[in-house]
Amino acid sequence: MRKNVFGRQFKRDTNERKALFKGLMSSLVLEGRIQTTEEKAKAIRGKIEKLVTRTRKTQTSNYNFLQEYLSPDALKAMVSEIAPRFKQRQGGYTRIIKLGNRVSDNAGMAFIEWVDHQEVLDKKILENKERAEKKTLRQAQGKAKKLKKENKKPVKAGKKSSSKESKKKK
Repeated sequence: MRKNVFGRQFKRDTNERKALFKGLMSSLVLEGRIQTTEEKAKAIRGKIEKLVTRTRKTQTSNYNFLQEYLSPDALKAMVSEIAPRFKQRQGGYTRIIKLGNRVSDNAGMAFIEWVDHQEVLDKKILENKERAEKKTLRQAQGKAKKLKKENKKPVKAGKKSSSKESKKKK
């Protein structure tokens, strides 16, 4: 009988389950959006929201606590990016979008993502476009400088011949 047993087991022992959740939560923090089964998304949703709330309230003292649930890269991203983004929000940091069933085993699939995921993507796209424009502008300026330098050099006619022409004469 299952009396007072809380949580989802997923036919895994405790260590396997903790590793699975740590991987899923770290991926969510780093990527912003992950595709997984609906059950796994529902299982990590509560945990990740509690982590965000705790990090949002006290950012510096939570490193030891967060190490149990997140990888080192995800921990840095949580403290520096995710928690400040949700500073004004009281809860509900994630959303689950159902996708339908997986073909192989008919398991229900879903995306789990941050609520402001689209806004962050739009900002990143704009930043990338601005970087690309600056890069092309710099490249165009560099080419223009090279052309100016080439035009300034005097070319003496008849003095220099190409290596192909000198080989043909021999």
